[in-house]
Amino acid sequence: MTELGLFLAKKSINKAEVSRRTGISKSRISQLSSNPNAKLRAKELYIISLAIDIDPCEVLKEIFTDVKLP
Repeated sequence: MTELGLFLAKKSINKAEVSRRTGISKSRISQLSSNPNAKLRAKELYIISLAIDIDPCEVLKEIFTDVKLP
């Protein structure tokens, strides 16, 4: 499971509802949630955040905790 998938699960967010609200296909949401090789686009992160009514910066900080300056 990806960090986005873990975040959505932790918040008990229904992926089908996110798909319906955002227009992102169910298969793409599933891919972003389970495939570590899937690349999350900034626009996708932003509209997912709007759909779940959470500040995009909070989502960004939560799913990219492993990103640090060298």
